[in-house]
Amino acid sequence: MELDRLDRDIIAALVDDARATYADIGQQVGLSASAVKRRVDRLRETGAITGFSARVAPQALGWTTEAYVELFCQGKTKPSDIALAVARYPEVVGAATITGEADALLHIRATDVRHVERVIERIAAETFVVRTKSSIVLSRLVEAPPGAAVPEARNGSPVPG
Repeated sequence: MELDRLDRDIIAALVDDARATYADIGQQVGLSASAVKRRVDRLRETGAITGFSARVAPQALGWTTEAYVELFCQGKTKPSDIALAVARYPEVVGAATITGEADALLHIRATDVRHVERVIERIAAETFVVRTKSSIVLSRLVEAPPGAAVPEARNGSPVPG
């Protein structure tokens, strides 16, 4: 799917405030409310917009500590096996395969450092895990919600989606 500048502006407005009215968004991007609605409907139908949700501060839920954990796995452990195993831990809020020596990188949120330690111990006990390497986050320097940055090609035209 290819997004034009108006689509990207509408998405940026929705990322900023998903509860904004179509009229409010239309004022921001220079379209009527009905034109914005048609574009949002199309963006949803094509899968560019996958849903709307509330962003909640993890601290409000008691998740005050976060860590990134590299997983080093034995042999040819399949990414699907890693995903299945780590999905059982509610503290794992993100997981990805990565380049480099590690096989996967986990993003963990927990109540405190001891909680992070217990989660890492449980994950390290998975049969395919050889070792882990973890880093505790001290402070966040930049945090943008997904979709906040709308990429453009160097010539100023939208990046094809």
